[in-house]
Amino acid sequence: MKFSFFIGVDISKKTLDFAARDLNQLLFHLKVENSASGLKEFKAECRTREIDLQQSLICCEHTGIYSQCLLSLISKEAGAIWLESSLRIKRSIGLQRGKNDKVDAIRISEYALRFVDKALLWQPEREVLLELRQLVSLRKRLLKAKNALKVPLGEIEGFQNKKLVKELERLNKKPVEELKKQISEIEKKIRGLIKQDETLSQLFTLVTSVDGVGEVIFWEIITTTNEFKLFSCPRKFACYAGVSPFEHSSGTSIRGKTRVSQFANKKMKKLFHMGAMAAICKEGELADYYYRKVAEGKSKMAVLNAVRNKIIHRIFACVRENRKYEKNYINALA
Repeated sequence: MKFSFFIGVDISKKTLDFAARDLNQLLFHLKVENSASGLKEFKAECRTREIDLQQSLICCEHTGIYSQCLLSLISKEAGAIWLESSLRIKRSIGLQRGKNDKVDAIRISEYALRFVDKALLWQPEREVLLELRQLVSLRKRLLKAKNALKVPLGEIEGFQNKKLVKELERLNKKPVEELKKQISEIEKKIRGLIKQDETLSQLFTLVTSVDGVGEVIFWEIITTTNEFKLFSCPRKFACYAGVSPFEHSSGTSIRGKTRVSQFANKKMKKLFHMGAMAAICKEGELADYYYRKVAEGKSKMAVLNAVRNKIIHRIFACVRENRKYEKNYINALA
């Protein structure tokens, strides 16, 4: 799709900075409130300048909940929006001195113009997925709070007075149990949402048919990929999850081993690590593969990373082919 206008947006909790340009020059800068009234002001300015939002590429950094008002407006106007990584925008600009909201908005508009051919357009999520995302996020926060209460007690045991430790455990027991109840209730709601929605239920059946993939991995991957709409290539998702290894070498004097990048979704990587560990702990081809490669002298972590890659590729293959994973698959053409 060809665009006539490129609009950069610097988003903060309270304000939105818009910088609009065409192919040749900056047309205007506007600072408004991050609210429905502020967005009406932006739309009025666009009409005054004869800027059609349907012919515009709106680019902004991925700021989570702060961008919800903007996303809602663009989806209603049938416009195109590009949620981009702040680090990618920053590194593309080069050496910079100083910054403010206006300058950042202008730089983002310039980025949209220069790299329009690489734009990955945002697609609105279904209501059920938005609800699922919020429940999954709340579950993670409650788990973090529960661990924050339990772990310190386990660490001081053996180093403190036993009477004091027992008293702390008694005081700690009630909030931990309450958190467990809340986590169980949220998990029940999540399972209910998935069961009631035909698309999510089908995807759950496909994805969890792969060894090493449980419901927690499914919850995370389905909300991260917007039901596999943001990622269609398993290699790109493996890169995003910090599983793809990259070569590090230069000439003959500087050499390095292939290793995964640190620019990744660490939570997703941790989940796939746990899934790979579960897969190799039970009988199956992944366990056979792991122990065979380790016996050949390969690094355990390198082989485990290969197992993570296999799991990701199998998930995407199941979704692409719309069928469950078959452990003993025989090609019909064989």
